[in-house]
Amino acid sequence: MKAFVYAALLTLLLAQPALAGKGKNGQSGTSALSAQEISDLSYMREEEKLAHDLYVALDERWDRMVFANIADSEATHFSVLGSALARYGIADPALPTAGMFSDPRLQDLYDQLLAQGQVSVVAAFRTGALVEEVDIGDLDAAILATSHSDLQTAYGHLQCGSRNHLRAFVRNLEAAGVVYEAQVLTQARVDAILASSMERCGSN
Repeated sequence: MKAFVYAALLTLLLAQPALAGKGKNGQSGTSALSAQEISDLSYMREEEKLAHDLYVALDERWDRMVFANIADSEATHFSVLGSALARYGIADPALPTAGMFSDPRLQDLYDQLLAQGQVSVVAAFRTGALVEEVDIGDLDAAILATSHSDLQTAYGHLQCGSRNHLRAFVRNLEAAGVVYEAQVLTQARVDAILASSMERCGSN
């Protein structure tokens, strides 16, 4: 899923210069994770850092409250996944420097998203919405691939937060007169998210 979304996202960015194993309920604790679970958890940790660092940079550029507010939320998401890594004894891939990533795919993606978000405030809002769609899709895959209920719960909370973030970015786009269209997820799924109210999430 990550590879597909990453490839689709890069194609989308290049085409639009203006936008610059199923879980088994009940298993938890700290029993060993599979290679896929470790990969997903490590990747999601850095993906949350990407979102946080990007929104901080876009807030510095555009000084819009939505970026500051969601950056704070992403910091919480990042912390939740850091705790999970520690709980399972997995090395943390996250680098301390803002905008720097261990995974070269995420480094490339961050650089492109940041450049696109600098074009205009509308492009920045669309970039934020794109990041949240990608997060939702990657969390779908991570939830399905884990047999640990604690990770399923954590990912579910993060996904709930991403749905709220998507709603917030789209509200800002609509206030600017832009009709939002899905960028990665299906239009039907995005429409369903946007048609529903803001949610109360365990880790928003």
